[in-house]
Amino acid sequence: MKQIIVGNWKMNGLTADAAKAADDIGAAMGQDVSGAQVVICPPFTQLALVGPKLREHGIALGAQDCHQDPCGAHTGDIAASMLRDLGVEYVILGHSERRRDHNELDETVREKAVAAAAAGLTPIVCVGESEDQRSAGDSQEAVGWQIQGSLPQGFTGIVAYEPVWAIGSGTAASQQDIADMTQFIREELVRQFGDAGKTIKILYGGSVNGRNAADILPLANVGGALVGNASLAAETFMPIVRAAVDI
Repeated sequence: MKQIIVGNWKMNGLTADAAKAADDIGAAMGQDVSGAQVVICPPFTQLALVGPKLREHGIALGAQDCHQDPCGAHTGDIAASMLRDLGVEYVILGHSERRRDHNELDETVREKAVAAAAAGLTPIVCVGESEDQRSAGDSQEAVGWQIQGSLPQGFTGIVAYEPVWAIGSGTAASQQDIADMTQFIREELVRQFGDAGKTIKILYGGSVNGRNAADILPLANVGGALVGNASLAAETFMPIVRAAVDI
């Protein structure tokens, strides 16, 4: 089964930057990396620009968030149906930066996941513990509660484990930490969704780069990666994609 490598450009990329990154990543794609599903999630302002460029090379278009309502008086927000209208296939939900900066609750993330699925998008729901929770020995409890609260009944999307303390730090969690937590997440998914929980993909995110991807991606319950800064340029992103293909 193909690994999924998702590039999250976050709040980066004016038109020229986004066009160059999409062109460069597209040009680097070929048959040698066709064994991985690649998704790029640019800022909302660049979706229409980079979407056609990515699709030419078999790269799926993703978004970084959506609103839980299908339409309405929500200034500054964007509905899942609007994303689908632009050719978006995936959407990241509940990222720790959204939870922190916008006070998003598990309930909100769950409602967004429902809205995304209803619009035909695949939700990528993020879970992960903070440094304080980790230091207190509460990592599994914190992640377990997020899984229970953030995933709706009948969830068929993707779960991304992103330890908050590793995001943007330049240092990923250890292989043992990732193996232990993704095993716990798998058990929680099976407990919550039965046999369907066995097939939900689990991605790892948190300072993934071309140096550590080959060690992280082969772990038993890791089905791909959610990549931040390293996805902004082909020279740092493509080694991760190739590591996924080589598994």
